[in-house]
Amino acid sequence: MSERKPYPSDLSDEQWSLIEPVIAAWKDRHRSVSGHQGAYDMREIVNAILYQGRTGCQWAYLPHDLPQKSATYYYFAAWRDDGTDQVIHELLRCQVRERARRLEDPTLVVLDTQSVHAAVGVPAATTGYDPAKRVPGRKRGVAVDVLGLVIAVAVLAANVHDNTAGIALLDQVAEHTGDTVRKALVDQGFKNQVVEHGAGLGIDVEIVERDPGYRGFLPQPKR
Repeated sequence: MSERKPYPSDLSDEQWSLIEPVIAAWKDRHRSVSGHQGAYDMREIVNAILYQGRTGCQWAYLPHDLPQKSATYYYFAAWRDDGTDQVIHELLRCQVRERARRLEDPTLVVLDTQSVHAAVGVPAATTGYDPAKRVPGRKRGVAVDVLGLVIAVAVLAANVHDNTAGIALLDQVAEHTGDTVRKALVDQGFKNQVVEHGAGLGIDVEIVERDPGYRGFLPQPKR
């Protein structure tokens, strides 16, 4: 890496050592016809992606001391499309769980959704209006383990029912955890369709009812 003033989003040496083998293996599989490995340092490519993700700037506005947009976005899109980003995510998730003295993959997950306003310029075909939340935009669904680590993510139009998001999340959970998950907790926004789909995957989906005397979010102890 060339000498430059570091950004807060830059990888530390320890962080880079965790993901470098995955990136190096990917590069080795994607050599050019001439065998050329490219002009950019892979750690700097990852730093540029992290900078964009942390600041939310447009790709063309990346600082001049980071790799240019064309190279950075090329790797970002390639790793997104071929699942390399998911490989890195699951590698890190498993290590965090092991440090917390848990198995690599969870046996219980929690599913939830949230409708959020879409940014200006987001195509109307991918957004909708959630009448229950009175939110125009998109619905994001997540499945997390008891540590709060993300297992699966689904992004849909806000008018799509929670059942659709729940089914998509359960499918991802089964795929990403090697069928170790046996229990999923959901709120009352999810219906029997999700319960039945979970049963088909070997996952017991429990709809947790809210205490009628409590308004707002009621934290639950780890189970």
